Amino acid sequence: MQKKHLIEGVIFLTYALFAMSWVSGAMMTKDIMLHYGVEDMTSATWITNAITIAKIVGNLLAAWVLIKLGPKKAFTFASLLIVAGILCAFASNYPLYVFSRLIMGFGGAFVIVYFNPIVVKYFDSQERPVVNGINAAAFNTGNLMALLLTGLMLSVFDGWQQVVSAISIASLAILVVWWVISDDFSLTGSSQASQSSTPAETYSLSDGMKEPVNWWLPIAYSGLLFCYIAVFSLFPLVPTFAVEAKYLSSIMIAAGMVGTVAGIIMAKRYPLRVPVIRYCGLAMTASAAIMITTSSPALAYAAAFLAGFFMFMPMTCLITLPQELPGMNPAKITVIFGMFWSVSYIIETILMYLAGVLADSTGNISVAASFAVACSSTFFLASFFLPETGKRAEQLSPSTRRA
Repeated sequence: MQKKHLIEGVIFLTYALFAMSWVSGAMMTKDIMLHYGVEDMTSATWITNAITIAKIVGNLLAAWVLIKLGPKKAFTFASLLIVAGILCAFASNYPLYVFSRLIMGFGGAFVIVYFNPIVVKYFDSQERPVVNGINAAAFNTGNLMALLLTGLMLSVFDGWQQVVSAISIASLAILVVWWVISDDFSLTGSSQASQSSTPAETYSLSDGMKEPVNWWLPIAYSGLLFCYIAVFSLFPLVPTFAVEAKYLSSIMIAAGMVGTVAGIIMAKRYPLRVPVIRYCGLAMTASAAIMITTSSPALAYAAAFLAGFFMFMPMTCLITLPQELPGMNPAKITVIFGMFWSVSYIIETILMYLAGVLADSTGNISVAASFAVACSSTFFLASFFLPETGKRAEQLSPSTRRA
C-alpha cells in the first residue's frame, strides 16, 4: 500500500466517524432530552442545528485555517475538534452540550473541505474519480454505521455518554495515524495532473465569489442535500406513505452505496461530467416523486432504491468537475469547496425552514415532503449552467490516451 492510499483511508475514516457521531447524537435525542430535562422539540432540534450552523461558518473559514497552519496542522486541528465531541458526554447542562456539538461541527466542516486539496495533491487526474467517489460516500458510510451500531452500543455501554465517548476515542486513534504519516505540501503549486512552470496565483474567497461556477455547483447540490436530510427528518412524520419512512431511508442508504460504485465506474469510463449530473438528477427526482406518491409498497421500495442510486451515482462527477477546472491547485480547490459546502447548507437550511412553514400553513406534513422532492430538481436544472470539464478521447493527447 502506498502512502497516499493510507492517507486517503485516514481522511475517509475521519469524516465517516464524524458523521457517525452526528447521526448517533440525533438518534439518541430522546435519551439526551431526558438526561438534561429538555421537554420541547424546538430546543431538541439544536442537537442537529448546532452542527449545521458550524458547517455553514466552518466551511468558509477552512481555507483561512489551511493557509495559516498548513495542510498537516490544519487537518490535525480539524480532527481535534471532532475528537472534542467527547466533551458532550461530560457537559453539565444542555447549553454546554449544544456548544460541544458546535465545536465538533466545526471539525467536520473543515475536514470535508480539506478532502479536496489532499486529493489534488496526492492523486493524478486518472485516480481522482475513484478517490472522489469513495470520499463522497464517507458521510453515508458514517450514517450507515450509526444506524447499524448505535442501538448495539447503547445496549453494551448502557448510556448515550459512553456511545459518544467511544466514537470520539476511535476518532482520536485515527488522528494519531494522520499525525504520523502526513506531511505538509505547497498550497499554490500546480497539481500532478497539470504541471506548469508558471507560478500559481493566489486565489481568495473574493476571487471565488466572482466565478459563476462556484455558485452553480452548490445551487445544484443544495436541493439534493435538502431532500436527503428530509428523508430522515421530515419523511418519518408523514403517515400516508405506502411504506414506513424508516424502511425507505434504509433502502436509499444501501442503494446509495451501490450508486457510489456505479458512479466511480461511470466517471472512469465515460469522459463527460455534465450529462451524468443532469440525467441522474432527473431520474432521482422522478424516482423520489414515485416513492412518496404511490400506494403500492412494492413500487415504493423499487422507487426508493432508484432514488438512492441516482442520488449518489453523480456525486463522483460533481466533485471531480471543479478539480478539472483550468489552473487548479490545493489552495484554489479549498476556496471552491469552502463555498460549495457553506452555500449548500445555507440554501438547505432556508429550504428546510420553508418546508416547516408549508407544513404549518397547510396542516399537512406531506406537502413538506413533496416540496423536498421538488427541490431536488435543482441538481437537474443547475446542470445546464455548469461547464463541461471532461474530455472525449479524441480531445486527449496520444500520451494521455495511453495512460
